[in-house]
Amino acid sequence: MAHRYQQGSLIKVTRKSGDVAWLFRWRERMPNRRPKERKVVLGRVKDLPANSSKLKNKLNSLRIQINGDMPSELSSLRMSDLISHFQAKELDGDVPEHRTYSTRQAYRSYLDNHILPRWDAVMLREVKAVHVEEWLRDLKPLANGTRAKIRNIMSALFTHAIRYGWMKENPIREVRQSAKRETVPDVLSAEEIKALLPRLEYRELVLVLLDYATGLRIGELLALKWHDIDSTAMQINVCRSIFHQRIGDCKTEASRKPVPLDSSIMLHLVQWREGSRYSAPDDWVFASPTMKGVQPYWPENLRRILQRKAKEAGITKHVSWKTFRHGLSCLLISQGENPKVVQELLRHANSRITLDVYSQALSAEKREAQSKVVRLVLEEDGFGSAEGLSSVPFRVPSENYRVV
Repeated sequence: MAHRYQQGSLIKVTRKSGDVAWLFRWRERMPNRRPKERKVVLGRVKDLPANSSKLKNKLNSLRIQINGDMPSELSSLRMSDLISHFQAKELDGDVPEHRTYSTRQAYRSYLDNHILPRWDAVMLREVKAVHVEEWLRDLKPLANGTRAKIRNIMSALFTHAIRYGWMKENPIREVRQSAKRETVPDVLSAEEIKALLPRLEYRELVLVLLDYATGLRIGELLALKWHDIDSTAMQINVCRSIFHQRIGDCKTEASRKPVPLDSSIMLHLVQWREGSRYSAPDDWVFASPTMKGVQPYWPENLRRILQRKAKEAGITKHVSWKTFRHGLSCLLISQGENPKVVQELLRHANSRITLDVYSQALSAEKREAQSKVVRLVLEEDGFGSAEGLSSVPFRVPSENYRVV
């Protein structure tokens, strides 16, 4: 007969180093049927405060593991137990590389704000596809894409349970939830970009032009260092991304492909570097003077400035950094560019493997496609040549950068 489900005990101990740590103790049944006391140090108290979610996740994960040979008990596991174990194994500490920091933060947000409040006390065996589907339908104020993400995280939870032998099937696979976009994202026309540019300080001007011409994601844009910009090959080597000042890998393998640079954009980057206090090869291209160049700017602060300037320019559309990425795609398509060239320029991952493997757009085609968009915005106003730069009416903030 199996021994009873163990909760174990948690105590504080002082280690030889002087640190106060959490010690978890439980009993393990040996082959001779005699119990033997086991113990493990969970970590320092200052790193795992009492009643913190991180400590709770570690405890629940351990309890599930030490009772893993008790199927009758595991069949009564609650969703809160599964979520705690999932967080401890997949989101906290040394997690698999396939989940970036930004993804882990998004998972935590969806778990805490949506999944736990509804499913916390529900038994795993009681979760049915129709119930989850009805619940998602009741979340109608949320966009289809958001509800689809919640569904996918629920599915990831049950896949995790199957991996550990607590479930045989994933009930979420039968849940129907559309991810179809309900509204079309705003895109700025070339005329609206022209109206916006003269109102920007030079910092925002360079950011907007670079984002508009390359389609870089804002995390990739702010993670650029000067040695990533190859002036000889006229391209950007995208090596990293940043989220909440944490450096990570790019979103996909396709995201790490070099991005061509139009000569007009390169001229602006050269001028920005000449006026910057942080121009060494290993410095951030958009280093924050407030942080003495140790960190790049925060995107949220820049976005608020951008939205205010857009409003002053009479633009009523919602403007964010993603607006320029969408705008580049739409303008390229409207100019009759080959969709494959557009896909590679934006570094989108494409599910049509045959097309990706056997049809590669040439760099010259991508550069010419990009230059057409740049010329629409810059050349008519004289900002696309060395002569035009001498009369650029944009101000470099004197408190942050030397005025050239």
